[in-house]
Amino acid sequence: QSESLVVCDVDEDLVKKLKEFRFRKETNNAAIIKIDKERQLVILEEEHEDISPDDLKDELPERQPFIVYSYKYQHDDGRVSYPLCFIFSSPVCRPEQQMMYAGSKNKLVHTVQLSKVFEIRNTEDLTEEWLREKLGFFG
Repeated sequence: QSESLVVCDVDEDLVKKLKEFRFRKETNNAAIIKIDKERQLVILEEEHEDISPDDLKDELPERQPFIVYSYKYQHDDGRVSYPLCFIFSSPVCRPEQQMMYAGSKNKLVHTVQLSKVFEIRNTEDLTEEWLREKLGFFG
């Protein structure tokens, strides 16, 4: 019997919060996002203002697969932009939980219109250097 993907809805408050992130252009802000299994809802777990990628790494719970990060990105030509990055890792957890995260990831990306989607193998990989390298591909 094949496991089917469970697609959770995205909490309205989370959608609103992430829209604010998109327009708040002064610092690095992070939203750590989780799935409420009971309600089958993608919700905000915690929010961090003015946090570097390296500090953010220390804040991440082991099993936290979804982060939306508004990052102050200094381009090589001196321009500054604030890309909204969606960073996820595939959590090591029970198959039904993995299905829930896999199914809900795309729903979240589409709902909030996130274009910069990056996967990390483990939270140790989340560094400023890694993020800049990933963003470099977008020009």
